[in-house]
Amino acid sequence: MKAKTLKEAMKTPCKHRDMNEAMKPMDNYTDTPDGPNRTPLSFWASWDLSDRPRRIALLLDDCQEEYRPYAEGILPNLKKLVDAFRKKRASHNGVCLVWSSWSRLFDDGISNAMDRWYGPRGLRPDNPENAAYVFGGTEGLKTLKEIEPTETEVEDGWFYPSRHLDMFWNFNEDGTSYLDEKLKAHDIDTIVITGLWTDECILATAFAGYSRGYDVVVVSDAVATATANNEPALSVAEHTVAKVVSTDDVVQYMKNDFETGKRGAVKGTEHQDGRKE
Repeated sequence: MKAKTLKEAMKTPCKHRDMNEAMKPMDNYTDTPDGPNRTPLSFWASWDLSDRPRRIALLLDDCQEEYRPYAEGILPNLKKLVDAFRKKRASHNGVCLVWSSWSRLFDDGISNAMDRWYGPRGLRPDNPENAAYVFGGTEGLKTLKEIEPTETEVEDGWFYPSRHLDMFWNFNEDGTSYLDEKLKAHDIDTIVITGLWTDECILATAFAGYSRGYDVVVVSDAVATATANNEPALSVAEHTVAKVVSTDDVVQYMKNDFETGKRGAVKGTEHQDGRKE
């Protein structure tokens, strides 16, 4: 099917489109009055968590024992978030928690592009050390014990092994995203991303979630990385696809302001980009 041009798309009837609003210029940007076409300089999320009822999921991205030295600083905040989401889930529909654990072996046939990018055997082939590949064995793949899923959560499929930077990149036999299908089954429309690494998996998952139609939240003090790129990564997320907030902001929201949204009120499930049917 040939993709429509913007002009063609704007002429196509859509019951969810307000044409008056669609034709207005966006106003949530800083501009340069003397620049060409008042060039935008920055963007940010126009919404707040509490501005509508939501169906929400906490994503704990690769919070595994192998990464404990890098995760120790954010563990107390991860624990607060897990506790807040579990407590709210007990009394509300539309609240989920998801864990992943990342592992790769070189040339394992899963992603040749990743193998080429990171190099043949890590940063130093003669003495390999690279967070991209697991050398510590299965014990290192276990979720950090302070925030590990329960047996029931594991049995229900809320923990799964990850194979790429993006949590949505694991696929079912029919080619659909494992995580996306789990979330769509509960009509989740908002994802709160935590874990490791900020400049790789967190950013990749934020962009992937945004592309699939989710409102994306990144928790600034519940993500960490092994590199010097934590703050730049958060800045990129905040000005492209995500609302970047603190652990306390999310905990207080879940405690005091969260309201369960109606199924299908915001995000559709038929189209991959989340548009409403």
